[in-house]
Amino acid sequence: MSQVENRVALITGANRGIGFETAKELGAQGVRIVLAVRDLASGEDAAARLKALGVDASVVAYEAGKPGSAQLVAAYLEQHFGKLDILVNNAGVLKENLIGGNNSSQVEGQVLRDTFEVNFFAVIELTQALLPLIKRSPAGRIVNLSSILASLSLHSMPDSPIEQAKSVAYNTSKTALNAYTVHLAHELKDTGIKVNAAHPGWVKTELGGAQAPMEVDGSGKTSVQLAILDATGPTGGFFHDGETLPW
Repeated sequence: MSQVENRVALITGANRGIGFETAKELGAQGVRIVLAVRDLASGEDAAARLKALGVDASVVAYEAGKPGSAQLVAAYLEQHFGKLDILVNNAGVLKENLIGGNNSSQVEGQVLRDTFEVNFFAVIELTQALLPLIKRSPAGRIVNLSSILASLSLHSMPDSPIEQAKSVAYNTSKTALNAYTVHLAHELKDTGIKVNAAHPGWVKTELGGAQAPMEVDGSGKTSVQLAILDATGPTGGFFHDGETLPW
C-alpha cells in the first residue's frame, strides 16, 4: 500500500481541465477523490470517467460564493469520510482578456467583485469550513491554485516575461490568494498541515485559451506534487513543477 492510498482529496472545479487532471493523477495513486462541482450532471460524468480508470470517485455540489455551499460540502465529507486529507482549491474564473494590454484604469467594479468572489473570498470560506476535517488528517495538505500572473516581482521587473498579461482583476485576485497562502501556512506551521500555492502552467483550458503552450494532459502535476508532500516538504511557498516562483 502506498503512503497516500486511502487519503481523501476534495478538488473544486474538478469536472474538467486542470481539476480533472489533478483528480485523475491523484486517483491513480490510490487517493479517494471527491469532485466538488457546480453542475452535478457534468460532475457525475467526470466521476464515471474516473471510475472507468479504477479511481474511487464521488461528487458533491459546490458553488463558489453561494451562501451555505461550503457548509454543505463539509457536512458531506463529515458524513461519508469523517476527515479530509487533501484540499485542492482549483476552481477559478477569468472575466477579462488574458493577454493584450493593461486594463487597470478601465476595469469594471463588478468584474473585480465577481473575480475576487470566486478566486479569493470563496477559497477562504471553503478552507475555513473544511479545516476542522483537515485537522483530523495525519498529513493535511492544502493546495491553492494560483498563477505566475500573481507574481509582483515578475510584473515589476524590467523586460518582464509576463508584461503582456496585465488583466488586473484576475492577477490581483491570485496575488491576494498567494498572501492568504502565506498567512494560513504561518498559522498552521506547528501542525502537520502544509499550505502551498501552485502555478500549473499556461494550459489549453477554457480559461487559458487555445493559444496556451501546455496541453491539458498532465497539467495536474504541480498540484499533485504539493498534495502528497511528505513531512519534510515545504509550506507557505509558491511553486511550479518543483521550482520556487518569486512572489
